[in-house]
Formats: sequence, C-alpha cells, structure tokens
Amino acid sequence: MRTIKGPAIFLAQFAGDAAPFNTLRSIGKWAAGLGFKAVQIPTWESRLFDLERAAQSKTYCDEVKGVLAEQGLQITELSTHLQGQLVAVHPAYDEAFDGFAPEQVRRKPQERQKWAVEQVLKAARASQNLGLKAHATFSGALAWPYLYPWPQRPAGLIETAFDELARRWRPILDAFDAVGVDVAYEIHPGEDLFDGATFERFLALVDNHPRCNMLYDPSHMVLQQLDYLAFIDEYHSRIKIFHVKDAEFNPTGKQGVYSGYQPWIDRAGRFRSLGDGQVDFNAIFSKLTQYDYEGWAVLEWECCIKHPEQGAAEGAEFIQRHIIRVAEHAFDDFASSGADAAANSRMLGLK
Repeated sequence: MRTIKGPAIFLAQFAGDAAPFNTLRSIGKWAAGLGFKAVQIPTWESRLFDLERAAQSKTYCDEVKGVLAEQGLQITELSTHLQGQLVAVHPAYDEAFDGFAPEQVRRKPQERQKWAVEQVLKAARASQNLGLKAHATFSGALAWPYLYPWPQRPAGLIETAFDELARRWRPILDAFDAVGVDVAYEIHPGEDLFDGATFERFLALVDNHPRCNMLYDPSHMVLQQLDYLAFIDEYHSRIKIFHVKDAEFNPTGKQGVYSGYQPWIDRAGRFRSLGDGQVDFNAIFSKLTQYDYEGWAVLEWECCIKHPEQGAAEGAEFIQRHIIRVAEHAFDDFASSGADAAANSRMLGLK
C-alpha cells in the first residue's frame, strides 16, 4: 500500500479575470497558501496555461513547472474536459456546446470535432513534456438523449452510438499509449460513460485498451444513486484520478433523481462543499488506500450554497485529514514467532 498524495486542487472553478485567479503564478501562490501541494490544470484556460506551447515545447513545460515549484506545488494532471466533450456531440446539443469551441469552428460540427480531437492529442504531448502519468477528460455523448426512452429505442441504436464513440477515441487512446499517459474519463451523467455498465461497454469496444481508465468522482454517483464504494471494489484497477467532491441526495414527494428541472439550490441531488454533503470519505480513502491508488486526491469544488474561496480553504484541510498514512509493518508483528518451515510442518501434523 502507499499513502495517497494530496491535497491538490482543480483550478477550473477558480480561474478568472481578477487577481489572484488570473495567472498561474498568482493562483498557485493562493493555492499553496491554503495548504494545497499540487494543482490540476484546465487546458482551455488560457489565462493559466498555453496548450499549444506545452505540446510543442518542453522548455515551456519546464517553465510552468518552475513557476509552481516556487510555491512548493506540483502538477497532478492536465484536463481537457471541455474539448473531450466535443469529441462526440449529439446534434441536440450542438448549439449548447458550441461555446466550448473557438468561433471559427462554431456551427460546423465536423470542424469542431476535428479541433477537439487535435486539442486532446496536444494534451497527450503536453502531458509527456510535463512528465505526467494520467490525463483527465470527458468521453462526450451520442446516446445520452436516449437514456430514458419514450418511445422505446429502436434496436441497435445504443450499439451504433458506442461503436462510433469507440471509433473516435481509439486513435486518441493509441496516441496516449505512445507517450505513456493514461486517459481517465470522468464517469459523469451527460457523458456516454456515466456508470460502470457504460464504461464496460466502451472498454470492450476499444479492446480493453490499457490507457482507457477512469476519473472517479463520488458526487456524480450520489446524484444517480449508484453505490460509490462498491464501484471502487469493481474498478479500482482502472481508477487513475480522484476528484474529491461532496454531494447530497434528498428525494421528496415531488422530485427524485431527475429533479424536476429545478435550479441547483432546489434539486433533490446537489453538489456540496467537502463535509457538507453525504459522501462517506472515510470509507473512500480507506478503499483507495487498500487498493494501492497511486494518484492524488484532488479537490473539485462545486456547491450551490458556499462561497468557493471558503470551500477551497476548508477543502485543503478536509483532504489532509482524510489521507491515511499507511502502516510500514503489520499491527501484530510484535507477536510474531518468526519463520520456521520445520515448525510449521509440526504444527500442521505433517511431521
């Protein structure tokens, strides 16, 4: 077993135009001041990171690492959540997702998809230049509009959607394999990979690709009422990134999982700041430690009530408190009688 690394923080929800959130140096100093030891960088956030340069220049990547190292920080992973989403978009969402792409490819689905694939491939090279082992992203979705169908789905619809999803991602997975980096898809409603069953379907279609892995975030499992602890038992070998995010689910006589189109504040299922929700993080950290998870514990802050800066400040201490320093020897070693093959045989009545 090994001790989980952390605390770290995903910068996507904090980057902005105002200091200290508008440059990598200043947001790094802010994060370090709260007690974080590493950051996860959103590659679409040009105020913090230049993906194009990072893909082309190891010198630039060394400069980025140097800026963070001045504050005692490391990089956990890069993220292409927004670009990965655009690798596969159902036409119903074309206009909504156009905002994730630059103006020149909006309203042009094929060009937008090509741009998205190029972005994710650049992230593979950038991750290699930074010496990272995993990458965070979304799978995108073609089948999601047919999740709860009426009328019933025609035969073969889901199979066709997943075949196409696998076709689009297979060369990307191969490119990540070539640079020695895992792709960790966040298991997330709204993506075609939203639970264990959908991940398994996709994994089979990419021939159990060794780089096809998961970003584990229990909050998304609470909101769809999935057993997030049993999930670790099932898929721990594929969990490469861990987002530490809390949530609560309080169904009423008026709404449940689907939440009746209510705003976040009024939903039965809501994301919460760490410690304010229902997720059993003691059990999660224990299981991940038991299964020798080698990555970071990364705060992703999303809450409809608490201010993000308060959530970040509390989150660093919360994660640190839950990290388990693993034992260096068995608790009952004091009672060991040593190894003696002959004695073992006598105890078993074999001699």
